[in-house]
Amino acid sequence: MTDAGADLVILGGGSGGYAAAFRAAELGQSVVLVEKDKLGGTCLHRGCIPTKALLHAAEVADTARDGEQFGVKTTLEGVDIAGVNKYKDTIISRLYKGLQGLAKAHQVTLVEGTGTYVGGTTVEVDGRRYTGKNLILATGSYSRTLPGLELGGRIIASEDALSLDYIPEKVVVLGGGVIGVEFASVWASFGVDVTIVEALPRLVPNEDEFASKQLERAFRRRKIGFKTGVKFTGAKQDANGVSVSLETGETLEADLLLVAVGRGPNTAGHGYEEAGVRMERGFVLTDDRLRTNIPNVYAVGDIVPGLQLAHRGFAQGIFVAEEIAGQNPRAIDEAGIPRVTYSHPEVASVGLTEAAAKDKYGSGVTTFTYDLAGNGKSQILKTSGAVKLVKAPDGPVVGLHLVGDRVGELIGEAQLIYNWEAFPEDVAPLIHAHPTQTEALGEAHLALAGKPLHVHS
Repeated sequence: MTDAGADLVILGGGSGGYAAAFRAAELGQSVVLVEKDKLGGTCLHRGCIPTKALLHAAEVADTARDGEQFGVKTTLEGVDIAGVNKYKDTIISRLYKGLQGLAKAHQVTLVEGTGTYVGGTTVEVDGRRYTGKNLILATGSYSRTLPGLELGGRIIASEDALSLDYIPEKVVVLGGGVIGVEFASVWASFGVDVTIVEALPRLVPNEDEFASKQLERAFRRRKIGFKTGVKFTGAKQDANGVSVSLETGETLEADLLLVAVGRGPNTAGHGYEEAGVRMERGFVLTDDRLRTNIPNVYAVGDIVPGLQLAHRGFAQGIFVAEEIAGQNPRAIDEAGIPRVTYSHPEVASVGLTEAAAKDKYGSGVTTFTYDLAGNGKSQILKTSGAVKLVKAPDGPVVGLHLVGDRVGELIGEAQLIYNWEAFPEDVAPLIHAHPTQTEALGEAHLALAGKPLHVHS
């Protein structure tokens, strides 16, 4: 067994791991990055990127189907799933090659293989040990299922859904969170009969209740079925399909059951617990500087309790690299991380929900909702939705919630407003180009600042 040393060893090459590697290298550190699969991790190969490629293909299908409403004579002859997959895979391939080139340019040593944490700041891969002055654990997450519900055959996870070589006729989606509603949106655009089953009272239950109601209204118009507040009790499959049982006694028949009940931390089998890393429910516990209980060992990304988002892991990776280099970066505010669900329509948010703001600040919280019916660009796009602001008593805007097509592109300004701790009066004078959807943010802040224009009093 041979030991190799470096300033920094990283276990996991997903968004958090490679961001930490590249930033540490820029700061003069020697870096060893261990990855058992492909650089880029779940986000690039089996998550964010391929899913959003499918969603864009779905948008193109909807545009072709509905061209007449814009005065353009188009028809949708069908969806060539092989062509869709080729388009998706080409994007992944290009980005993957780009990442590989960046790793080489940063002189990061890539080690392919399954790494095991063996204590201290050492990782073992295929009998060889790599020890760093510091170590980052960044092993990501996996698709969860429910007790007694085994994945396989017609019961699939999101990774399987991304690689289907056919379009099913009928699908049940178990879970109405981000992953569930995104796949439901894709399949509905492709002409699939979709029903979502969600045990909690509403779709996207982690979002503000306003956003859930807006999305549910839009899904009803799109004829996407959903059953909320209903628990799943079992599923049986055969060569012809899958039967999904609910606690109400109802049975849903479908070609496929997509299990989209969230993601779990990928920590089992990596030696964390055996080496004494403090954990809870499979997650690695850290302080606000992302330090574990073991000296010089950090953790980032989906294995740390909190939002399981690629850009959160990316930011944490940069943070830890700068922390190790002694730059004393500002701790990451979890509420200041933007969140986007890329369904049709999209749901985007940053900061606190109205309920969370009232829990924190009391009854003096104020809100304002601006309907996209008053926004020219949204009318051009023929999208409905709204922007909701949540304001602390005598304080700044502490929550921004948006629903509508393409509102994910507005979250950049929204997160600046939240992280700036801006008051409505700070944002109201800013000029928003016309006609753009960003005007909706401007109009909402004008109204909350006491200067409403394109709103009914």
